[in-house]
Amino acid sequence: MATNSLHAPKFRAEGAHRVPARRPLIDGLLAALLTIAALPGAQAAPPTEWAPGRILIETRAGLSQAALADVIRPHGGTSRRLGASNLHVVNLPAGRSELSVLERLKQHPHLKFAELDRRVGPALVPNDPYLGSEWHVPRIQADLAWDTAAGAGVTVAICDSGVLPTHPDLVQVPGWNFVSNTANTADVAGHGTAVAGAAAAVINNGAGVAGVAGGAKVMPGVVSDATNYAYYSTIASCVTYAADHGARVANASFAGVYASSAIQSAGNYLKGKGGLLVVAAGNSGANDGRPAITSMIPVSGTDANDRLASWSSFGSYVAVAAPGVGIWTTSADGSYRSASGTSFASPITAGVVALMMSANPALSASTIESLLYSSAADLGTVGRDIYYGWGRVDAYAAVQAAKAAVATDTQAPVVAIAAPLGGSTVSGLVAVDVSASDNVGVTRVDLRVNGALIASDSVAPYQFSWDSGQSPNGTASLSAVAFDGVGNSKASTAVSVNVANAVVADTTPPQVAISSPSNGSRVSGNLTVSVNASDNAGAAGIRQALYINGALAASASGSRLSYKWNTAKLAGGAHSLKAVATDAAGNTATMSISVTK
Repeated sequence: MATNSLHAPKFRAEGAHRVPARRPLIDGLLAALLTIAALPGAQAAPPTEWAPGRILIETRAGLSQAALADVIRPHGGTSRRLGASNLHVVNLPAGRSELSVLERLKQHPHLKFAELDRRVGPALVPNDPYLGSEWHVPRIQADLAWDTAAGAGVTVAICDSGVLPTHPDLVQVPGWNFVSNTANTADVAGHGTAVAGAAAAVINNGAGVAGVAGGAKVMPGVVSDATNYAYYSTIASCVTYAADHGARVANASFAGVYASSAIQSAGNYLKGKGGLLVVAAGNSGANDGRPAITSMIPVSGTDANDRLASWSSFGSYVAVAAPGVGIWTTSADGSYRSASGTSFASPITAGVVALMMSANPALSASTIESLLYSSAADLGTVGRDIYYGWGRVDAYAAVQAAKAAVATDTQAPVVAIAAPLGGSTVSGLVAVDVSASDNVGVTRVDLRVNGALIASDSVAPYQFSWDSGQSPNGTASLSAVAFDGVGNSKASTAVSVNVANAVVADTTPPQVAISSPSNGSRVSGNLTVSVNASDNAGAAGIRQALYINGALAASASGSRLSYKWNTAKLAGGAHSLKAVATDAAGNTATMSISVTK
């Protein structure tokens, strides 16, 4: 298969591809280079580039920042969390091999995965604009679907090169630039504006083109540079940001994103918040050999005859197909263009998802996904196949199915603790594995120890890190509670384990202070002497004593001591006060002051 010597990385944004029988010859060296980059098969080889000194990881739920720092400290690394998820970017110091560190992090029991931050790149070439028309709208019956829903109330995140902020056919909400870490989401390469238009260009406004969900709003996310190359980390950041900021649909038109554990995790994170991630299948023209996944919706591309486009990737991972040839859409120069590629099949599908969510906002993400598949026009082999997945999307059928669906689900999830086993003896950080399933979908699993919430995990597999040092030695009861999208919950059978952490001698003395009166002050009449104490083991074991002029005046347990002192009968001159605090281990602290009458 041909390789692309111009762009060594073979994962790329799934932009437009040539339609050789219709596209005129393009003169000039630049056009020739673009044509080579667009040839089918240019992405078939595995990626060879990644971000130097950067690794993506996902921690088990409950692993503290301090514990994570201990994990990466031996490698000289620092970490940055992606939104509110458990995904982290690990940055290594110059000269440290990310490949050797990766292999060690992959084996760590408290990390779900570790992977290189691979680079994904572009292949955007516009087709002859005079041959384009919005043939795909009636083909998927989007025009009929608009009688029921147009996407109102739904925000679609476009994780791409940004979106032209002034395009008259795109209604936008604030997004983020994950490359420059700024709020500037202007299109840096042109690809993102075209992708956004296919999903959500305004309908019925008497101008331009009509996106599939023309009533939806666009949340732009810049994940690539001016050459339209992106990294797994920026795409995963965009998806988690979308989930945290109210988007219910996210689109990533880059080839190979379905192979990233980090982006799969981000997709599950979005799904746990009621959203869905739609991605391009790729433009390799070959079977990419990836298994089916549930964290996102990979889309292959079809032509006007419902045939798989010659350049479309295919394989078991493909969930559905959508039109991807000659798609009229918005352009980054403020006008319109026709383009091809699974880059456009993907946002067309994202638009259908937005229509379904608009038609019935109460439906869970898993239900929307299931209805999208069951309503698709079955092409090729009956049932799911490697070319069209469950079939070519049908917007009208999908919207009708969503509208008719009743969001009533009384079936609770099934949940069980798989590890540790009952009767086990544990110490230190304990890896806790939970299995959970539901007829519609699990949205969250909580881990509880002795009834107290330890951590929550919204991304399968449900895995936790429990610091058993925070529990007293002896028997501890572990339980997991699973929740589905409509609030049904079920607790697992409790698992009892024996906590046996080494007892560390307490040599840290408590702290004690006389807060009133102040040292050197003049006293008279009745006053209150206030003493405060604290200890690393807690206030419960503290014993306090107050001595006035060497004689015991008062004692108390806990963090506070208060004594009413009548100074009327004292002789004039200086008088001493001493507070003594003793903790449960026998460590002692004192503080003395002097006052004058």
